[in-house]
Amino acid sequence: LVPLNAMRPILLKGHERPITMVAFNREGDLLFTTARDSKPTVWSASTGERIGTYNGHTGAVLSFDVTDDSKLLLTAGADNSARLFDVETGKCLAVWATKSPVRCVRFAPSQREAVIVSSALMKQACTIAFVDIPTPAAALAAASPTPVEGAVTRVLEAGPVTITKLLFYPTGALLLTGDNDGVLKKWDVASGAVLDAVPLHKRAIHDIQFAPSARQFVTASPDMTAKLIDVDYLKVLKTYALDRPLNAAAVSPILDHVVVGGGQEAKDVTTTGDRAGKFESIFMHAVYEEEIGKVKGHFGPINTLAFAPDGRTFASGGEEGFVRLHKFDEDYFTRNYN
Repeated sequence: LVPLNAMRPILLKGHERPITMVAFNREGDLLFTTARDSKPTVWSASTGERIGTYNGHTGAVLSFDVTDDSKLLLTAGADNSARLFDVETGKCLAVWATKSPVRCVRFAPSQREAVIVSSALMKQACTIAFVDIPTPAAALAAASPTPVEGAVTRVLEAGPVTITKLLFYPTGALLLTGDNDGVLKKWDVASGAVLDAVPLHKRAIHDIQFAPSARQFVTASPDMTAKLIDVDYLKVLKTYALDRPLNAAAVSPILDHVVVGGGQEAKDVTTTGDRAGKFESIFMHAVYEEEIGKVKGHFGPINTLAFAPDGRTFASGGEEGFVRLHKFDEDYFTRNYN
């Protein structure tokens, strides 16, 4: 196993509740984080310095997405709203009110449209709402200092299950969703039809992330597996079986590595230490499906993981409310993993 613990992480302390998502922007110079507090945060990815927070939500923020040009941030709130922020100024530009908590959001590849997924809660079905994105200049120039009320162009019904993660295919013509029943679905954006549905995991799908080529993606589930999936046919290419519930998985952009994380269920965490709770980030060989190293540090389950675009850094967010920013040593890149 690779002794990855020689890395000295930067500990980011800015959230008061469990971390729900971490992600780098396309350039890799910014790290965005959300938590079960109400303040999405942006950090310098090189120094770990907190740059600012985005204010407006009144409850947990469950996920987010950032435009490719790093100008707009879209957030998913458990306060029954999605919000659009200007990344640089922190100004809230638009708000979409929903009838149940917003579970996930995603910009379309065009960046001019987005989807907002509401949970199947409070007698509401899970829905996928398509919304138009106002340009920052137009919204900022509005006479009112308050955010504009976002418009919904159409809504797809997803039924009694809750979609937990969603991705657009690179063309924008297809959607990929994972739900709390462990089912993976491919949707046609134009017609709203479900083209394929695969019972992938025995428990909920907690994460879906594309591999760099976007020809495959990786999933993670508390059923103790992560899976590498073919984009076109939703065929399982590799299965990474672990000895703990998994909440997150990410594919390295430069090596044949998949990092996964999770740990003992959050409700049981008080009964154990970090070693017994299995709160490490585990590095798996993407091809051979074998563990090649681990990184310790969190004191609760790992909820979210992300590689920087250059593959030289990764971030992890935990149930204890800390984000850890890890820069790989040179030995990580020169070692023979075969």
